[in-house]
Amino acid sequence: MLTELFQLKGRYKVLHLTWFAFFLSFVVWFNYAPLATTIQEELGLSGDQRSIIGLCNIALTVPARIVIGMLLDKYGPRLTYSVLLIYAAIPCIMFASATSFEMLVASRLLLGIVGAGFVIGIRMVAEWFPPKEIGLAEGIYGGWGNFGSAAAALSLVAVAGFFSFLPGGHALLESGNVLHWRAAIAFTGIFAALYGVFYYFNVQDTPDGRVYQRPTRHGGMEVTSRGDFYFLLLMNLPLTGVMCLLAWRLWRQDLYSANMLYIIWAILGAIYLFQALNAWNANRELMVGTKHYPSDDRYSFNQVAILELTYIVNFGSELAVVTVLPLFFQEIFNLTPFWAGVIAASYAFMNLMSRPGGGLISDSVGSRKWTMAILTGGMGIGYMMMGSLSNGGWLVIAVLLTMTCSFFVQAGEGSTFAIVPLIKRRVTGQVAGNVGAYGNVGAVCYLTTWSLLPKGPEALSSSFQTFFLMLGSAALVVTVLCAIFLKEPKGSFAEFHEGEEEELDAMKKAV
Repeated sequence: MLTELFQLKGRYKVLHLTWFAFFLSFVVWFNYAPLATTIQEELGLSGDQRSIIGLCNIALTVPARIVIGMLLDKYGPRLTYSVLLIYAAIPCIMFASATSFEMLVASRLLLGIVGAGFVIGIRMVAEWFPPKEIGLAEGIYGGWGNFGSAAAALSLVAVAGFFSFLPGGHALLESGNVLHWRAAIAFTGIFAALYGVFYYFNVQDTPDGRVYQRPTRHGGMEVTSRGDFYFLLLMNLPLTGVMCLLAWRLWRQDLYSANMLYIIWAILGAIYLFQALNAWNANRELMVGTKHYPSDDRYSFNQVAILELTYIVNFGSELAVVTVLPLFFQEIFNLTPFWAGVIAASYAFMNLMSRPGGGLISDSVGSRKWTMAILTGGMGIGYMMMGSLSNGGWLVIAVLLTMTCSFFVQAGEGSTFAIVPLIKRRVTGQVAGNVGAYGNVGAVCYLTTWSLLPKGPEALSSSFQTFFLMLGSAALVVTVLCAIFLKEPKGSFAEFHEGEEEELDAMKKAV
C-alpha cells in the first residue's frame, strides 16, 4: 500500500480527497483560537466571555457525532460529507459578521457541528480498503486530517493579515487592528463549502459493483442481543451527562440563570429518553422476540464500549493536553509564551506520523487487540512520567518525553479506528459516531477537572502533577480492560470486508 499511496486514482484518490475534507472541517472547527485575542480586543470581550466562546465550540459536537453517524449509515458518506462542508459556510459567515457576544455564542455553537465530520470519513475509507490495510488507511485519514487544527493555528493569523492589506482592508489598519479576522473566518467556511461541492462530484460511496450496506432500521443503533440493548442505553448516559456538565460550566460563567440551567437539564433528559425510544424502535423485533440473529450476523456491543473508553483516554486526553501544555512549559520551565506554544504545537504535529503509525502497527503485528492494549499502556506510563516533571527538570528531557507520550496517544487513536470499521459493517457510521463522541466526553471531563484544580503560584506544580496522574491512571485502567475484554475482530486481516465475498459471488452469477 505504501508504494501506491500517492497515486491519485481509484481508492487512493478517495482516501486523499476524504482526508482533505476532514482537514478542512478541522480548519473550520478550530478557526477561532488563533484569532481569539484580536476578536476579544475588537468586540471588548472579557476573559470569561472569551473562554465561553471556546467552550461553545465543542458543546454540540458530542450529539452531532451521534446524529451524523446515523445519517451516514442511511445516506452514505459522499452526500453526508458534502452537505456538512457546504453547511460550514453558514455558521462561519454568521460568526464573521457577529457584532455582539450573543451572536458569537450562537454561531460558535452551530460551528461545533462541523467538528463531527471526522466520523464520516471513517466509513468512506473502510468501504474502499480491505481489512488487512484498514489500520494504515484510517490512520492516514485521521492523522493527516487532524492536522487541520495545527494548520489553522499556523496559518489563519497570516491569512487575516493578508486580507487586511487587500483593497478596502486599509481601514482596519487605521483603527489599529492589523488582522482582518472576519474575512479569514468567512474564508475558511466558503472554501469548505466549495470543496464540499467538488467532493460530491469526485467520489462515490463504494467501489463499482459493491453494495453500500445500510441498517435495517434507522434512528437508533442496531444491536444483536437483548443484553446489548440495555448496555447501549447505559453507555448513552455519559453522552447526556457530559452535555449537562457543559451546561453547568456555562452557568458558572453567568451566561444564564439557575432556572435556565434546570430547563436545559430537563431538555437534555428528554433528549436521552427520545434517543432511548429510537433505540427501542430500531431493535423492537429483537426485544419482543420476533427476530433472532444467526451467530454469523451478531456482534458484541461491549467491544464498542471498550473502544469508546480507549477514545476517552487517547483523543480525549489529547484535546485536554493541547490546551494545558503551553501553560505547563511556560510556568514549570519558565519559557516565553511563544516557545511554550511551539512545543505545544509540536504535540499536534505528531499526528502526521503517529496516527498512521498506529494504524500501520495494527495492520502489521497480527493482533489488533494487543496493539491497542500496548499503545494504551505506553500512553499511561508516559503521562505518569510527565506528572513527575511537575517540579521541573531538564527541558530537553521534558520535550522528548512529551513527544514520546504524544506518539503513544495518537498511535492509540489510529489503533482504535483500525478496529471500529471491523465491528459490524452496516452500522460502522453509528459505531464511529459513538466512539468519536466519547473522545469529546473525555476532553470535557479532563478539562473540567483541570479547571477545578488550584492555580495559585504555590499550587500550580501540584495541580499539573494531579492532572497528568489522572490521565495516566485512566489510561492504565483502560489498558487492563482491553487486555481482558477486547476481542480480536473477525476477519481482522482478510482480503474482503464482512459480506463482500458473497456480494461478488452474486454479481458473477448474475453476469
